[in-house]
Amino acid sequence: MHTARQCWLSAVFGLYNVPPICRPSPDSDTEILPNANVRSVTVSTDSDKAKFLNSIEISLVGRPLGEIGQVRGVETTENRLKAAIELGFPCNSALDAVHDEIVAAVSEEFGVDDVEIALSTRIRRHGVQRNLKPIPGVKNLIAVASGKGGVGKSTVAVNVALALAAEGASVGVLDADIYGPSQPQMLGLVGKFPESEDGKTMLPLRAHGLQMMSIGALVDADQPMVWRGPMVTSALSQLANQTNWDDLDYLIVDMPPGTGDIQLTLAQQIPVSGSVIITTPQNIATLDARKGLAMFRKVQIPVFGVIENMATHVCSNCGHEDAIFGAGGADKIVEDFDVRLLGRLPLDARIREQTDSGKPTVVAEPDSPIAAAYRQTAWNIAAAQAAERVDHSAKFGNIVVEESK
Repeated sequence: MHTARQCWLSAVFGLYNVPPICRPSPDSDTEILPNANVRSVTVSTDSDKAKFLNSIEISLVGRPLGEIGQVRGVETTENRLKAAIELGFPCNSALDAVHDEIVAAVSEEFGVDDVEIALSTRIRRHGVQRNLKPIPGVKNLIAVASGKGGVGKSTVAVNVALALAAEGASVGVLDADIYGPSQPQMLGLVGKFPESEDGKTMLPLRAHGLQMMSIGALVDADQPMVWRGPMVTSALSQLANQTNWDDLDYLIVDMPPGTGDIQLTLAQQIPVSGSVIITTPQNIATLDARKGLAMFRKVQIPVFGVIENMATHVCSNCGHEDAIFGAGGADKIVEDFDVRLLGRLPLDARIREQTDSGKPTVVAEPDSPIAAAYRQTAWNIAAAQAAERVDHSAKFGNIVVEESK
């Protein structure tokens, strides 16, 4: 027997030739859905496990996996988990340790005995200033600056570059100190000049697995660069854009001291994906480092953090460490500007000797504690870059708008 409501529905739906919704009576045995009587819904366990994987803090760099990598796929059974994970920074020498850390965390959280993690590395191109396009052949350009001279910035830059290369990345160094280039000396390239295949662009010089370009590779070592600001900025732009960089994951830019023409050119004309500030512990150095950090933020270039160089002096006789330049300077910057401390590096006579000889510490003594400090700093820098926004522009072709006739 139909109710008045059922008759009204039939009339309305019939008017528009739409069949009415047939609802079973409470006494009917017909099921609308197979799980209609089940009050709980089972959430995808694969999704839960992927979320947990992203939350695991990778102790190597002190960041959650979701910030510095991607979980590409998770498959689970009753007592087995299989996942593919892609790290966004190079760490070849530590991949096994990272793998074991992830496996241990998953086993403890879910009680799974069989955990299979396929770990790989993929370094992506990251965003730069919005009005600039990336330099051809360069995924990420990282500026290493100090705000003042004498803090060992060039030494840190070349050793960090070498550490990144040793960990599996393709790395170049751009010596942006036009007045005082030092990278040719540090990489043993004094007297070497770049070649040109087309008369318009230059091939980078190569040493210890790095690509390098510097004004010091184009002029005589004793020739002073008596140039005014416009010539200096033009030279930097040409060195960056007219060098045929060969598929670099990172181009490390060794900046000159100060916050003048070169820094302004870098911010306005050269695509920068991030920056690092070098300081020593004493107050006189941190004063200028703070200005350099504030400058990068003002021009909207990400600051990955601060490196404290010459943090302690290591005695060459007994190995005793002494904070001869004081302590706490970098910590104050980290606190005031809410940035990370990327590394503390020692003052050691061997560092000076090795860079002077053209074989910096990371290649001269790769297994030494000093090289390990540079390697840890390089991991922290690359992880900070991996955590920045990814540039997807390379996936799209150029759009050309043509006028119709």
